[in-house]
Amino acid sequence: MDGSFRTSSDAAADPPSHFRGNESSLISALKTLLFFTILMVTLPIGLYFTSKAYIFEGSMKMSSSDSYFYAAIVAVLAVHVVLALFVYVAWNEGTPKGKGKHD
Repeated sequence: MDGSFRTSSDAAADPPSHFRGNESSLISALKTLLFFTILMVTLPIGLYFTSKAYIFEGSMKMSSSDSYFYAAIVAVLAVHVVLALFVYVAWNEGTPKGKGKHD
């Protein structure tokens, strides 16, 4: 009984060999996800307030109600751009770098 306990604790201490190879790809995927999560939160909100204050109300001299509408359009477009970039990066993340013939 004592021998089986040591075997199971030794197996738990060392990750399996197939997991060690995937650890770097897992960390890379989590970094990508974290980057795009932060970008998804900050970019649309920042563009909304920046475009409302400086572009639509400041430069174009629009009313407050009109600037809300156009700033919301800018924020929605930013969300779509970030989502498209995320899909593109996620789609190409696992592909090999070389375009040569693989044996």
